[in-house]
Amino acid sequence: MSATIPEAYYDLLTAPNFVTFVTLMPDGQPQASVLWSSVENGQVVLNTARGRQKDKNLENDPRVSVVAYDRENPYRYIEIRGIVEEMTEEGALDHINSLSLAYRDNEDYYKNMPQLRGVEQRVKLIIKTLHVVARG
Repeated sequence: MSATIPEAYYDLLTAPNFVTFVTLMPDGQPQASVLWSSVENGQVVLNTARGRQKDKNLENDPRVSVVAYDRENPYRYIEIRGIVEEMTEEGALDHINSLSLAYRDNEDYYKNMPQLRGVEQRVKLIIKTLHVVARG
């Protein structure tokens, strides 16, 4: 059964806010990463690169949690529990570049790390929301 992210909290899931993204290690322990995020069609969308720990974790178990809070009022926050329903390389480079523009005002994610351009394979993560806790 899916849940809906309240639109009043979308601002916490987009620039300039960062989110904490939690995946599960193969032994069941949580692993957290701080990421950029966006909202598309009411779903949280994240981006990573193939071979990173979160990518490996998601191949094993798609269950995730995303937490974002208001920097001016940390008692206003949202937690989204769900599953990564899609991991796609299609459009992933464009997505990370759009996030780079929103978060760093630079539309080229690889500008400051050209050694990774063409080496990393970006992957776009689309999260199906199963449970929402929104406060404040």
